[in-house]
Amino acid sequence: MKTNEAIMYQTNVKEIGQDAQNFSEIKMAIFFGDTAPDALRSSCYLIEVYPVNGVIKPGMSLVVDNEDFEITAVGREVQRNLVNLGHMAVSFTGKQQAELAGTMYVADKELPIISIGSTITIKE
Repeated sequence: MKTNEAIMYQTNVKEIGQDAQNFSEIKMAIFFGDTAPDALRSSCYLIEVYPVNGVIKPGMSLVVDNEDFEITAVGREVQRNLVNLGHMAVSFTGKQQAELAGTMYVADKELPIISIGSTITIKE
């Protein structure tokens, strides 16, 4: 691990929708800020919305608590959605091409356990 890693984004999970963990079957986690529409709220991990410090790119890392996942692809809407809504869909499939505009793809690993209070970090 590099010692001078720049943190691009960091937040905490403050609420877990009743259906959020059901998306583990398709290896996806959906994060959303307080503005999550009622129709989606039950499917999301609700997070605090903070500024994004730079452009999110493949090769960076998504860290859930202390578990590191290499970012393999970034959909064209990920940055804008995260900045404006605190919204980010994360696919743990390792795909090298973004198939969905609002989805970030990370290393093909088992989904981490995400709890209230979990820290979500994007870093270089």
